[in-house]
Amino acid sequence: MGDRTAIHADRIRRLNDAPERGDGSYVLYWMQQAQRAHGNHALEHAIREANRRDLTLIVGFGLMDDYPEANERHYAFMLEGLADVDAALRERRIKFVVRRGAPDAVAAALARDAVLVVCDRGYLRHQKAWRRRVAEDAECRVVEVESDVVVPVEIASDKPEFAARTLRPRIHRVWDRFLAPLDEAAPVKDSRFLRVKGDIEPSDLAGTLARLKLDRSVGAVRRFRGGTSEARRRLAAFVRGPLDDYGAGRNEPADFVCSLLSPYLHFGQISPLEVALAARDAGDVDDEDRATYLEELIVRRELAMNFVHFERRYDEYACLPDWARRTLDEHRGDRRVHLYDVERLEMADTHDRYWNAAMREMTRTGFMHNYMRMYWGKKILEWSASPEQAYRTTLALNNRWFLDGRDANSYANVGWIFGLHDRPWAERPVFGKVRFMNDRGLERKFDMPRYLTTIDHLAAEEKREHSRFPEQGTF
Repeated sequence: MGDRTAIHADRIRRLNDAPERGDGSYVLYWMQQAQRAHGNHALEHAIREANRRDLTLIVGFGLMDDYPEANERHYAFMLEGLADVDAALRERRIKFVVRRGAPDAVAAALARDAVLVVCDRGYLRHQKAWRRRVAEDAECRVVEVESDVVVPVEIASDKPEFAARTLRPRIHRVWDRFLAPLDEAAPVKDSRFLRVKGDIEPSDLAGTLARLKLDRSVGAVRRFRGGTSEARRRLAAFVRGPLDDYGAGRNEPADFVCSLLSPYLHFGQISPLEVALAARDAGDVDDEDRATYLEELIVRRELAMNFVHFERRYDEYACLPDWARRTLDEHRGDRRVHLYDVERLEMADTHDRYWNAAMREMTRTGFMHNYMRMYWGKKILEWSASPEQAYRTTLALNNRWFLDGRDANSYANVGWIFGLHDRPWAERPVFGKVRFMNDRGLERKFDMPRYLTTIDHLAAEEKREHSRFPEQGTF
Protein backbone atom coordinates (compact mmCIF):
# COMPACT_ATOMS: atom_id res chain seq x y z
CA MET A 1 0.00 0.00 0.00
CA GLY A 2 1.08 3.55 -0.57
CA ASP A 3 1.96 5.99 2.18
CA ARG A 4 -1.24 8.00 1.89
CA THR A 5 -2.09 8.47 5.56
CA ALA A 6 0.47 10.11 7.83
CA ILE A 7 0.86 8.84 11.36
CA HIS A 8 -0.75 11.36 13.68
CA ALA A 9 1.90 13.61 15.23
CA ASP A 10 0.31 13.17 18.67
CA ARG A 11 1.31 9.49 18.58
CA ILE A 12 5.02 10.36 18.23
CA ARG A 13 7.24 11.48 21.09
CA ARG A 14 10.99 11.99 21.24
CA LEU A 15 12.55 10.35 24.33
CA ASN A 16 16.00 11.93 24.31
CA ASP A 17 17.99 14.83 22.90
CA ALA A 18 20.64 12.77 21.15
CA PRO A 19 21.23 13.46 17.46
CA GLU A 20 20.94 10.83 14.78
CA ARG A 21 24.13 8.81 14.44
CA GLY A 22 25.90 9.73 11.21
CA ASP A 23 27.73 6.43 10.86
CA GLY A 24 24.83 4.12 11.74
CA SER A 25 23.97 1.16 9.55
CA TYR A 26 20.23 0.87 9.92
CA VAL A 27 17.07 2.12 11.60
CA LEU A 28 16.04 -0.03 14.56
CA TYR A 29 12.48 -0.67 15.61
CA TRP A 30 12.63 -2.08 19.12
CA MET A 31 9.44 -4.08 19.44
CA GLN A 32 8.11 -4.77 22.91
CA GLN A 33 4.42 -3.99 23.52
CA ALA A 34 3.11 -4.00 19.93
CA GLN A 35 3.98 -7.59 18.96
CA ARG A 36 2.65 -7.51 15.42
CA ALA A 37 3.85 -6.84 11.88
CA HIS A 38 0.62 -5.22 10.69
CA GLY A 39 -1.45 -2.37 12.12
CA ASN A 40 1.59 -1.16 14.06
CA HIS A 41 2.19 2.60 14.09
CA ALA A 42 5.69 2.23 15.53
CA LEU A 43 6.74 -0.21 12.80
CA GLU A 44 5.24 1.95 10.05
CA HIS A 45 6.98 5.06 11.41
CA ALA A 46 10.27 3.14 11.45
CA ILE A 47 9.78 2.01 7.84
CA ARG A 48 9.10 5.59 6.76
CA GLU A 49 12.19 6.82 8.61
CA ALA A 50 14.37 4.11 7.05
CA ASN A 51 13.02 4.83 3.57
CA ARG A 52 13.60 8.55 3.98
CA ARG A 53 17.27 7.86 4.70
CA ASP A 54 17.62 5.09 2.10
CA LEU A 55 18.53 2.66 4.89
CA THR A 56 17.52 -0.83 5.93
CA LEU A 57 15.25 -1.46 8.90
CA ILE A 58 15.61 -4.22 11.45
CA VAL A 59 13.12 -5.14 14.15
CA GLY A 60 14.60 -6.20 17.47
CA PHE A 61 12.93 -8.04 20.36
CA GLY A 62 14.35 -8.92 23.77
CA LEU A 63 13.01 -12.21 25.17
CA MET A 64 13.66 -12.38 28.88
CA ASP A 65 13.34 -15.32 31.25
CA ASP A 66 10.78 -14.97 34.02
CA TYR A 67 9.01 -11.79 32.98
CA PRO A 68 7.31 -10.45 36.15
CA GLU A 69 4.46 -12.84 37.15
CA ALA A 70 4.53 -14.59 33.77
CA ASN A 71 4.54 -18.37 33.39
CA GLU A 72 4.59 -21.06 30.71
CA ARG A 73 1.00 -20.28 29.72
CA HIS A 74 1.85 -16.66 28.90
CA TYR A 75 5.13 -17.50 27.18
CA ALA A 76 3.61 -20.20 24.96
CA PHE A 77 0.96 -17.78 23.72
CA MET A 78 3.50 -15.00 23.20
CA LEU A 79 5.93 -17.26 21.33
CA GLU A 80 3.20 -18.31 18.93
CA GLY A 81 2.63 -14.62 18.29
CA LEU A 82 6.34 -13.96 17.72
CA ALA A 83 6.50 -16.79 15.17
CA ASP A 84 3.63 -15.03 13.39
CA VAL A 85 5.57 -11.74 13.52
CA ASP A 86 8.67 -13.39 12.08
CA ALA A 87 6.79 -14.84 9.11
CA ALA A 88 4.95 -11.59 8.39
CA LEU A 89 8.12 -9.48 8.60
CA ARG A 90 9.89 -11.85 6.21
CA GLU A 91 7.09 -11.27 3.72
CA ARG A 92 7.68 -7.52 4.13
CA ARG A 93 11.46 -7.99 3.56
CA ILE A 94 12.34 -6.99 7.13
CA LYS A 95 14.79 -8.83 9.37
CA PHE A 96 13.52 -9.86 12.80
CA VAL A 97 16.24 -10.21 15.44
CA VAL A 98 15.20 -11.94 18.68
CA ARG A 99 17.77 -12.14 21.46
CA ARG A 100 17.51 -13.66 24.89
CA GLY A 101 17.86 -11.00 27.56
CA ALA A 102 16.19 -8.05 29.23
CA PRO A 103 14.32 -6.01 26.61
CA ASP A 104 16.16 -2.78 27.39
CA ALA A 105 19.57 -4.47 27.30
CA VAL A 106 18.82 -6.11 23.94
CA ALA A 107 17.55 -2.81 22.54
CA ALA A 108 20.61 -0.92 23.79
CA ALA A 109 22.96 -3.44 22.17
CA LEU A 110 21.17 -3.25 18.83
CA ALA A 111 21.08 0.55 19.07
CA ARG A 112 24.91 0.76 18.93
CA ASP A 113 24.82 0.48 15.13
CA ALA A 114 21.52 2.30 14.60
CA VAL A 115 21.02 5.74 13.09
CA LEU A 116 17.69 6.03 14.91
CA VAL A 117 15.72 3.90 17.38
CA VAL A 118 11.94 3.73 17.22
CA CYS A 119 10.04 2.00 20.02
CA ASP A 120 6.41 1.34 20.83
CA ARG A 121 4.80 2.42 24.09
CA GLY A 122 3.99 0.59 27.32
CA TYR A 123 2.27 2.03 30.39
CA LEU A 124 3.40 -0.20 33.24
CA ARG A 125 6.27 1.02 35.40
CA HIS A 126 8.83 -1.53 34.19
CA GLN A 127 7.92 -0.80 30.57
CA LYS A 128 8.46 2.90 31.17
CA ALA A 129 11.76 2.17 32.94
CA TRP A 130 13.02 0.08 30.01
CA ARG A 131 12.34 2.90 27.55
CA ARG A 132 13.88 5.47 29.85
CA ARG A 133 17.09 3.44 30.17
CA VAL A 134 17.36 2.88 26.42
CA ALA A 135 16.82 6.59 25.79
CA GLU A 136 19.54 7.43 28.33
CA ASP A 137 22.04 4.86 27.09
CA ALA A 138 21.59 5.15 23.32
CA GLU A 139 23.98 7.40 21.46
CA CYS A 140 21.34 8.15 18.86
CA ARG A 141 17.85 9.59 18.84
CA VAL A 142 15.08 7.45 20.40
CA VAL A 143 11.48 8.05 19.36
CA GLU A 144 8.41 6.45 20.92
CA VAL A 145 5.27 5.84 18.85
CA GLU A 146 1.92 5.06 20.47
CA SER A 147 0.11 2.08 18.96
CA ASP A 148 -1.57 0.44 21.95
CA VAL A 149 -4.58 2.75 22.33
CA VAL A 150 -6.89 4.58 19.93
CA VAL A 151 -6.51 7.98 21.61
CA PRO A 152 -3.09 8.70 23.17
CA VAL A 153 -3.50 8.90 26.93
CA GLU A 154 -2.24 12.48 27.40
CA ILE A 155 -4.42 13.71 24.54
CA ALA A 156 -7.51 12.26 26.19
CA SER A 157 -6.69 13.67 29.64
CA ASP A 158 -3.86 15.27 31.57
CA LYS A 159 -4.91 13.82 34.93
CA PRO A 160 -6.23 10.62 36.54
CA GLU A 161 -9.90 10.26 35.70
CA PHE A 162 -12.49 9.47 38.35
CA ALA A 163 -14.58 7.11 36.22
CA ALA A 164 -15.61 6.26 32.68
CA ARG A 165 -18.22 9.01 32.79
CA THR A 166 -15.52 11.64 33.25
CA LEU A 167 -13.18 10.25 30.57
CA ARG A 168 -15.90 9.49 28.00
CA PRO A 169 -16.61 13.06 26.82
CA ARG A 170 -12.89 13.80 26.59
CA ILE A 171 -12.30 10.80 24.33
CA HIS A 172 -15.40 11.43 22.24
CA ARG A 173 -14.28 14.98 21.55
CA VAL A 174 -11.11 13.80 19.83
CA TRP A 175 -11.51 10.20 18.74
CA ASP A 176 -12.48 11.01 15.14
CA ARG A 177 -8.94 12.41 14.70
CA PHE A 178 -7.47 9.03 15.60
CA LEU A 179 -10.01 6.60 14.15
CA ALA A 180 -8.16 6.58 10.83
CA PRO A 181 -6.77 3.53 8.99
CA LEU A 182 -3.03 3.00 9.06
CA ASP A 183 -1.53 2.52 5.61
CA GLU A 184 1.46 0.25 5.27
CA ALA A 185 4.61 1.34 3.43
CA ALA A 186 6.95 -1.04 1.64
CA PRO A 187 10.58 -0.92 2.79
CA VAL A 188 12.84 0.43 0.06
CA LYS A 189 15.67 -1.88 1.09
CA ASP A 190 15.54 -5.57 1.96
CA SER A 191 17.11 -6.20 5.39
CA ARG A 192 16.56 -9.95 5.63
CA PHE A 193 20.16 -10.80 4.76
CA LEU A 194 21.92 -8.40 7.12
CA ARG A 195 24.55 -10.00 9.33
CA VAL A 196 22.92 -8.79 12.55
CA LYS A 197 22.22 -11.97 14.48
CA GLY A 198 19.74 -13.11 17.09
CA ASP A 199 20.13 -16.11 19.38
CA ILE A 200 16.46 -17.14 19.39
CA GLU A 201 14.77 -18.67 16.35
CA PRO A 202 11.12 -17.48 16.51
CA SER A 203 9.83 -20.44 14.54
CA ASP A 204 11.32 -22.95 17.04
CA LEU A 205 8.47 -22.71 19.54
CA ALA A 206 9.14 -25.90 21.46
CA GLY A 207 12.89 -25.43 21.62
CA THR A 208 12.63 -21.84 22.81
CA LEU A 209 10.04 -22.69 25.43
CA ALA A 210 12.21 -25.54 26.71
CA ARG A 211 15.32 -23.36 27.08
CA LEU A 212 13.73 -20.49 28.98
CA LYS A 213 13.76 -20.41 32.78
CA LEU A 214 10.05 -20.18 33.55
CA ASP A 215 7.38 -20.92 36.11
CA ARG A 216 6.03 -24.13 34.57
CA SER A 217 3.24 -24.72 37.07
CA VAL A 218 0.68 -23.09 34.75
CA GLY A 219 0.65 -24.62 31.29
CA ALA A 220 -0.46 -23.59 27.82
CA VAL A 221 -4.12 -23.77 26.81
CA ARG A 222 -5.97 -25.12 23.81
CA ARG A 223 -8.68 -22.47 23.69
CA PHE A 224 -6.37 -19.65 22.56
CA ARG A 225 -3.61 -19.82 19.99
CA GLY A 226 -1.39 -16.76 19.80
CA GLY A 227 -0.69 -14.54 16.80
CA THR A 228 -2.09 -11.79 14.62
CA SER A 229 -3.58 -14.19 12.09
CA GLU A 230 -5.61 -15.91 14.81
CA ALA A 231 -6.62 -12.55 16.30
CA ARG A 232 -7.85 -11.38 12.90
CA ARG A 233 -9.81 -14.60 12.43
CA ARG A 234 -11.54 -14.04 15.76
CA LEU A 235 -12.22 -10.40 14.93
CA ALA A 236 -13.81 -11.32 11.59
CA ALA A 237 -16.01 -13.92 13.28
CA PHE A 238 -17.05 -11.41 15.93
CA VAL A 239 -18.11 -8.63 13.56
CA ARG A 240 -20.01 -11.12 11.40
CA GLY A 241 -22.06 -12.45 14.31
CA PRO A 242 -21.89 -11.65 18.03
CA LEU A 243 -21.34 -7.91 17.53
CA ASP A 244 -24.94 -7.53 16.34
CA ASP A 245 -26.22 -8.81 19.70
CA TYR A 246 -23.54 -7.24 21.85
CA GLY A 247 -25.65 -4.69 23.71
CA ALA A 248 -28.22 -7.20 24.96
CA GLY A 249 -26.16 -10.39 24.98
CA ARG A 250 -22.73 -9.46 26.32
CA ASN A 251 -23.61 -10.10 29.98
CA GLU A 252 -25.02 -13.62 29.54
CA PRO A 253 -22.18 -15.85 30.85
CA ALA A 254 -23.28 -18.93 28.93
CA ASP A 255 -23.23 -17.31 25.49
CA PHE A 256 -19.85 -15.58 25.16
CA VAL A 257 -21.22 -12.75 23.07
CA CYS A 258 -17.80 -11.16 23.11
CA SER A 259 -14.80 -10.82 20.84
CA LEU A 260 -12.42 -13.04 22.90
CA LEU A 261 -9.67 -10.63 21.85
CA SER A 262 -8.35 -9.52 25.23
CA PRO A 263 -5.33 -11.89 25.22
CA TYR A 264 -4.37 -10.62 21.77
CA LEU A 265 -4.73 -6.99 22.80
CA HIS A 266 -2.68 -7.66 25.92
CA PHE A 267 0.28 -8.98 23.90
CA GLY A 268 -0.17 -6.38 21.18
CA GLN A 269 -0.90 -9.08 18.60
CA ILE A 270 -3.71 -6.99 17.14
CA SER A 271 -4.17 -3.24 17.05
CA PRO A 272 -7.06 -1.78 19.09
CA LEU A 273 -7.48 0.67 16.21
CA GLU A 274 -7.96 -2.20 13.74
CA VAL A 275 -10.56 -3.73 16.05
CA ALA A 276 -12.35 -0.39 16.51
CA LEU A 277 -12.48 0.30 12.77
CA ALA A 278 -13.78 -3.20 12.05
CA ALA A 279 -16.59 -2.69 14.59
CA ARG A 280 -17.34 0.84 13.39
CA ASP A 281 -17.53 -0.17 9.74
CA ALA A 282 -19.31 -3.52 10.14
CA GLY A 283 -22.46 -3.68 8.06
CA ASP A 284 -25.87 -4.82 9.31
CA VAL A 285 -25.02 -4.10 12.94
CA ASP A 286 -27.38 -2.22 15.23
CA ASP A 287 -25.99 1.18 16.19
CA GLU A 288 -26.53 0.52 19.89
CA ASP A 289 -24.57 -2.75 19.72
CA ARG A 290 -21.76 -1.01 17.87
CA ALA A 291 -21.68 1.89 20.34
CA THR A 292 -21.68 -0.45 23.34
CA TYR A 293 -18.70 -2.38 22.03
CA LEU A 294 -16.72 0.76 21.15
CA GLU A 295 -17.43 2.10 24.63
CA GLU A 296 -15.77 -0.95 26.18
CA LEU A 297 -12.93 -1.22 23.66
CA ILE A 298 -11.97 2.45 23.73
CA VAL A 299 -13.38 4.29 26.75
CA ARG A 300 -13.20 1.49 29.34
CA ARG A 301 -9.91 0.05 28.13
CA GLU A 302 -8.28 3.46 27.89
CA LEU A 303 -9.58 4.39 31.34
CA ALA A 304 -7.34 1.56 32.55
CA MET A 305 -4.39 3.05 30.65
CA ASN A 306 -5.14 6.42 32.22
CA PHE A 307 -5.16 4.76 35.64
CA VAL A 308 -1.79 3.01 35.44
CA HIS A 309 -0.18 5.99 33.71
CA PHE A 310 -1.11 8.51 36.40
CA GLU A 311 -1.28 6.26 39.49
CA ARG A 312 2.19 5.03 40.50
CA ARG A 313 0.66 2.64 43.09
CA TYR A 314 -1.61 0.97 40.55
CA ASP A 315 -0.84 -2.51 41.93
CA GLU A 316 -1.22 -1.67 45.63
CA TYR A 317 -4.26 -1.54 47.90
CA ALA A 318 -3.36 2.13 48.52
CA CYS A 319 -4.44 2.95 44.94
CA LEU A 320 -8.11 2.62 45.89
CA PRO A 321 -10.17 5.78 46.43
CA ASP A 322 -10.35 7.14 49.96
CA TRP A 323 -14.08 6.46 50.36
CA ALA A 324 -13.61 2.79 49.43
CA ARG A 325 -10.71 2.17 51.79
CA ARG A 326 -12.55 3.99 54.57
CA THR A 327 -15.77 1.99 54.26
CA LEU A 328 -13.92 -1.34 53.93
CA ASP A 329 -11.89 -0.46 57.01
CA GLU A 330 -15.07 0.28 58.95
CA HIS A 331 -16.32 -3.22 58.14
CA ARG A 332 -13.11 -5.20 58.51
CA GLY A 333 -14.37 -6.65 61.78
CA ASP A 334 -17.64 -7.95 60.28
CA ARG A 335 -18.26 -11.67 60.49
CA ARG A 336 -17.30 -13.61 57.35
CA VAL A 337 -19.55 -16.64 56.89
CA HIS A 338 -16.94 -18.32 54.69
CA LEU A 339 -13.15 -17.92 54.61
CA TYR A 340 -10.95 -19.50 51.92
CA ASP A 341 -7.20 -19.45 51.45
CA VAL A 342 -5.47 -19.20 48.08
CA GLU A 343 -5.01 -22.96 47.77
CA ARG A 344 -8.73 -23.67 48.19
CA LEU A 345 -9.58 -20.92 45.71
CA GLU A 346 -7.16 -22.22 43.08
CA MET A 347 -8.68 -25.66 43.46
CA ALA A 348 -12.15 -24.15 42.85
CA ASP A 349 -13.14 -25.75 46.14
CA THR A 350 -15.75 -23.41 47.65
CA HIS A 351 -19.42 -23.76 48.56
CA ASP A 352 -20.42 -21.63 45.50
CA ARG A 353 -20.84 -23.72 42.34
CA TYR A 354 -21.00 -20.68 40.06
CA TRP A 355 -17.79 -19.27 41.46
CA ASN A 356 -16.14 -22.69 41.19
CA ALA A 357 -17.14 -22.91 37.51
CA ALA A 358 -15.72 -19.47 36.80
CA MET A 359 -12.48 -20.41 38.53
CA ARG A 360 -12.26 -23.62 36.52
CA GLU A 361 -12.70 -21.66 33.32
CA MET A 362 -9.87 -19.39 34.42
CA THR A 363 -7.42 -22.10 35.45
CA ARG A 364 -8.18 -24.44 32.53
CA THR A 365 -8.53 -21.96 29.66
CA GLY A 366 -6.88 -18.68 30.75
CA PHE A 367 -10.10 -16.71 30.27
CA MET A 368 -13.31 -15.86 32.09
CA HIS A 369 -16.50 -14.18 30.91
CA ASN A 370 -16.39 -10.52 31.92
CA TYR A 371 -19.53 -10.57 34.06
CA MET A 372 -18.23 -13.59 35.92
CA ARG A 373 -14.89 -11.81 36.47
CA MET A 374 -16.79 -9.19 38.44
CA TYR A 375 -18.67 -11.78 40.47
CA TRP A 376 -15.47 -13.80 40.98
CA GLY A 377 -13.63 -10.83 42.47
CA LYS A 378 -16.51 -9.73 44.69
CA LYS A 379 -16.68 -13.14 46.28
CA ILE A 380 -12.95 -13.13 47.08
CA LEU A 381 -13.52 -9.84 48.91
CA GLU A 382 -16.38 -11.45 50.84
CA TRP A 383 -14.41 -14.62 51.67
CA SER A 384 -11.13 -13.04 52.84
CA ALA A 385 -10.10 -12.13 56.37
CA SER A 386 -9.33 -8.53 55.42
CA PRO A 387 -9.80 -6.28 52.38
CA GLU A 388 -6.03 -6.00 51.96
CA GLN A 389 -5.69 -9.78 51.83
CA ALA A 390 -8.57 -9.95 49.36
CA TYR A 391 -6.89 -7.39 47.10
CA ARG A 392 -3.58 -9.25 47.12
CA THR A 393 -5.27 -12.59 46.45
CA THR A 394 -7.45 -11.29 43.63
CA LEU A 395 -4.57 -9.62 41.85
CA ALA A 396 -2.24 -12.60 42.27
CA LEU A 397 -4.80 -15.07 40.89
CA ASN A 398 -5.70 -12.70 38.06
CA ASN A 399 -2.08 -12.31 36.97
CA ARG A 400 -1.19 -15.97 37.39
CA TRP A 401 -4.01 -17.64 35.46
CA PHE A 402 -5.41 -15.18 32.93
CA LEU A 403 -3.72 -14.91 29.55
CA ASP A 404 -4.52 -11.19 29.65
CA GLY A 405 -3.29 -10.78 33.24
CA ARG A 406 -0.47 -8.40 34.25
CA ASP A 407 -2.15 -5.72 32.15
CA ALA A 408 -3.40 -2.18 32.72
CA ASN A 409 -6.90 -3.65 32.57
CA SER A 410 -5.95 -6.19 35.23
CA TYR A 411 -5.02 -3.49 37.71
CA ALA A 412 -8.04 -1.33 36.91
CA ASN A 413 -10.48 -4.25 36.94
CA VAL A 414 -9.19 -5.65 40.22
CA GLY A 415 -9.33 -2.14 41.67
CA TRP A 416 -12.96 -1.88 40.52
CA ILE A 417 -13.86 -4.87 42.69
CA PHE A 418 -12.85 -2.71 45.67
CA GLY A 419 -14.46 0.57 44.51
CA LEU A 420 -12.07 2.05 41.93
CA HIS A 421 -13.85 3.95 39.13
CA ASP A 422 -17.15 3.27 40.92
CA ARG A 423 -19.38 5.08 43.44
CA PRO A 424 -20.69 4.29 46.94
CA TRP A 425 -23.71 1.98 47.11
CA ALA A 426 -26.07 0.88 49.87
CA GLU A 427 -24.11 -0.22 52.95
CA ARG A 428 -23.75 -3.96 53.62
CA PRO A 429 -21.73 -6.19 55.93
CA VAL A 430 -18.10 -6.76 54.87
CA PHE A 431 -18.49 -4.63 51.70
CA GLY A 432 -19.54 -1.44 53.42
CA LYS A 433 -20.54 0.91 50.58
CA VAL A 434 -18.55 -0.96 47.92
CA ARG A 435 -20.75 -2.55 45.25
CA PHE A 436 -22.10 -5.99 46.24
CA MET A 437 -22.91 -9.03 44.05
CA ASN A 438 -24.41 -12.40 44.97
CA ASP A 439 -25.48 -15.71 43.43
CA ARG A 440 -29.17 -14.82 43.58
CA GLY A 441 -28.48 -11.94 41.22
CA LEU A 442 -26.86 -14.36 38.78
CA GLU A 443 -29.81 -16.73 38.95
CA ARG A 444 -32.28 -13.90 38.49
CA LYS A 445 -30.60 -12.49 35.41
CA PHE A 446 -28.92 -15.39 33.63
CA ASP A 447 -29.20 -19.03 32.57
CA MET A 448 -26.74 -20.35 35.14
CA PRO A 449 -27.41 -24.11 34.62
CA ARG A 450 -26.39 -23.63 30.99
CA TYR A 451 -23.30 -21.72 32.12
CA LEU A 452 -22.26 -24.65 34.31
CA THR A 453 -22.68 -27.04 31.37
CA THR A 454 -20.66 -24.72 29.11
CA ILE A 455 -17.75 -24.61 31.55
CA ASP A 456 -17.82 -28.40 31.98
CA HIS A 457 -17.48 -28.69 28.20
CA LEU A 458 -14.60 -26.19 28.01
CA ALA A 459 -12.73 -27.90 30.84
CA ALA A 460 -13.18 -31.30 29.22
CA GLU A 461 -11.80 -29.99 25.92
CA GLU A 462 -8.68 -28.70 27.65
CA LYS A 463 -8.15 -31.98 29.48
CA ARG A 464 -8.23 -33.94 26.21
CA GLU A 465 -5.78 -31.65 24.45
CA HIS A 466 -2.11 -32.57 24.16
CA SER A 467 0.64 -29.99 23.99
CA ARG A 468 1.27 -27.98 20.83
CA PHE A 469 4.93 -28.21 21.88
CA PRO A 470 5.69 -31.97 21.86
CA GLU A 471 9.07 -31.69 23.59
CA GLN A 472 7.31 -30.25 26.62
CA GLY A 473 4.86 -33.12 27.03
CA THR A 474 1.26 -32.54 28.03
CA PHE A 475 0.27 -29.36 29.81
